[in-house]
Amino acid sequence: MRAILLVALSLILWGYNKMKLNEAQLTMARTMYGEARGEGATGMQAVGNVIMNRALLGGWWGNSIVSVALKPWQFSAWNQNDPNRDVIANLMPGDNQTFDLAYEIAGKLIDGDLPDITGGATHYYADTISEPGWARGANQTAYIGHHKFFNEVA
Repeated sequence: MRAILLVALSLILWGYNKMKLNEAQLTMARTMYGEARGEGATGMQAVGNVIMNRALLGGWWGNSIVSVALKPWQFSAWNQNDPNRDVIANLMPGDNQTFDLAYEIAGKLIDGDLPDITGGATHYYADTISEPGWARGANQTAYIGHHKFFNEVA
């Protein structure tokens, strides 16, 4: 009887962990798509790298992929006033090829199968906007597509 209970508990925990991984992958993919779908695979991976870097550092940003990605005012695609929010909120694998690519990249990032192409960046901004105050004095680590990436932000 005890062996059956242990097997049942193991299956429940395995299913729970798989569900959490899928939630993380889905949230990361939606964020990557919302922020960089026009930048191709490399641009979306770079946004995913920033999410992973922040999650690994923890602290103010949160300590999970989901909490980091959904932190208010950190990824503009999730801002209440951003039209991207309605686009990304319910995206699912199979909806379009670009999102499928984002979902695949997110899974590989979570599994540790892709490198950090941002040089450890925790911040970025699009080169189509004026330089934000936080970027002054920060260490620029990469310039990928239309995004400049930074770490050591004060």
